[in-house]
Amino acid sequence: MNEYESRIYEDIQAWRVKILKRAGLVNRLSKKAQNKINSMIPEKAHQVITEAIKNMVKATLVGSNITTKKRQTGLSLYERDELVKEKLSAYRKTATVEGAGTGAGGIFLGLADFPLLLSIKMKFLFDAANVYGFDTDKYEERLFILHIFQLAFSNDEKRRETFFIIDNWEEQKEKLVDMDWHVFQQEYRDYIDLVKMLQLVPGFGAIVGAYANYNLMDQLGETAMNAFRLRLLKESPKDY
Repeated sequence: MNEYESRIYEDIQAWRVKILKRAGLVNRLSKKAQNKINSMIPEKAHQVITEAIKNMVKATLVGSNITTKKRQTGLSLYERDELVKEKLSAYRKTATVEGAGTGAGGIFLGLADFPLLLSIKMKFLFDAANVYGFDTDKYEERLFILHIFQLAFSNDEKRRETFFIIDNWEEQKEKLVDMDWHVFQQEYRDYIDLVKMLQLVPGFGAIVGAYANYNLMDQLGETAMNAFRLRLLKESPKDY
């Protein structure tokens, strides 16, 4: 392990502590309130929402894989990190502009932000995976991408559970067949509900949309980089 890799390893350990840290009181109370609201929604409605998000995510996965360049080999970890930072900057700008535009358009365009932002996030994850040398043609790598997404946008218990899977991917991937789509969509909805509701407020939505999308992409970028770095340093895959 060279000097740069040693420094990144220390960064990953700090990130691990941050991920496993228990949420603050406000976040815990907010989660309880959201759970209460979710319990009042008919199960049939949950099923419809789950299927809609499942189909949306799967369609995005296929589209992202088709338009993504194949994995890059022969690069150092430093070179990979710099490439991903460049890509994150570009995707963050796209998400910020998209959030401001849909936020300024009122309720109907505000609602359109959900699938648009989702596609931007997924495309970034595919690009990052390929820069770090992982083959997104493989089903297991697409599952890993979904777990990164879930890690970035989940609360407390599910976040710790997902981190355990990512941290022990080689052993855990054998036990995985598919995502728990009900949990996947509910965690994501709960995580972004408040800010996205504010985005629908006329005259205020553009500012909220731009700010929210910038920060959501920033969070996804940090999570993705550390998750892929963790695998590289633990697994040392071929061509790395």
